[in-house]
Amino acid sequence: MRLHAALSVLAISFLPGMGQAASCGGDFGGFVREMKAEAVRMGHAPSTVDAFFASVRQDPKVIRADRAQGIFKKTFAEFARAVISQNRMTNGQRNAQKWAAVFNRIKSDYGVSPGVLLAFWALETDYGQVQGDFNTLNALVTLAHDCRRPHLFRPQVFAALELYERGDFDPARTTGAWAGEIGMVQMLPEDILVNGVDGDGDGHVSLKTSPPDALMSGAKMLRGLGWRPGEPWLQEVTVPQNLDWSKTGLDTELTTNQWAAVGVKPRSGSLPRGLRASVLLPMGRKGPAFLAYPNFRVFFEWNQSFVYVTTAAYFATRLEGAPVFDAGNPDPALSDAEMKSLQKKLAARGHDVGAIDGILGALTRSAVQKEQMRLGLPADAWPTRDLLSRL
Repeated sequence: MRLHAALSVLAISFLPGMGQAASCGGDFGGFVREMKAEAVRMGHAPSTVDAFFASVRQDPKVIRADRAQGIFKKTFAEFARAVISQNRMTNGQRNAQKWAAVFNRIKSDYGVSPGVLLAFWALETDYGQVQGDFNTLNALVTLAHDCRRPHLFRPQVFAALELYERGDFDPARTTGAWAGEIGMVQMLPEDILVNGVDGDGDGHVSLKTSPPDALMSGAKMLRGLGWRPGEPWLQEVTVPQNLDWSKTGLDTELTTNQWAAVGVKPRSGSLPRGLRASVLLPMGRKGPAFLAYPNFRVFFEWNQSFVYVTTAAYFATRLEGAPVFDAGNPDPALSDAEMKSLQKKLAARGHDVGAIDGILGALTRSAVQKEQMRLGLPADAWPTRDLLSRL
């Protein structure tokens, strides 16, 4: 679970005793000395602080990774086909059986279905095989020193210090992703402090080596983020051609009874009664269609990419027996240059599309839908060359 959304929350979340005006930049050695002094002021023993920071080094590769990061620009269908391989499906089924007792505990304690955790376990680290090789302390201190987002990463350094005091973090040897996430489900140190579970009973929370610890910690985090036990998250549906497309998208919720009344039908199984849901058209009215339930929104607490979240949620349904989605025949996606041109035109009309980055994110989708409504086009939030030319 790459916790990009959690990082944004940390902008206003500081550990006890931590000042909100964090300094950054300057001499790296001086910055580390400042961090050490603050750790002592927070109540950590000077000898412990010295040992914790003894091996820390600035890592230029972390800065390069931070500057180069970009949410993938593939469509939902392209991305899903690329990452949901038969090998991942097979290994998911094997892991579901191998760790069945753990998943039963998770379902009982937190109400989270196995497929959800299996999907993130697969997409983030290939079931633990690829966890990242950046030294975690170096990454966190490097990003805290960097003046781009120090307030996001500085609290994580002190959280890692607390994990070190518990015996669950090795400053010289703990490795993970470039942004400091650790283990099979990629959790930040502060999230491990809050949600870490000793699932195997060995007295430690070891997300890198213990599937029970990683899976149960991920489940506890999900529940804390608002997961509703026993409820679905995503369900493939068919939609009528005369649907009011302006009511599609995550901004509109109706009950399943209301959706059924206007012709929305499950592709398999039945619609749950009494739940509110949104009709999700990741590639427009001619492509795949889903009902997104309240639990779907929890996925965005882990990763803010629409394509990633939709793929992870769909993958979770596949791991629990859902069929391969009906791809339909959607209008071709815009090229990178075309998408940037569209975003510029939308921004010129007063829409907030965020960065002009060629990414069809939530802001751009919302702006597209509003312009489609204004122009009398099917308002399915999927940008086409026709819309681009009309703008």
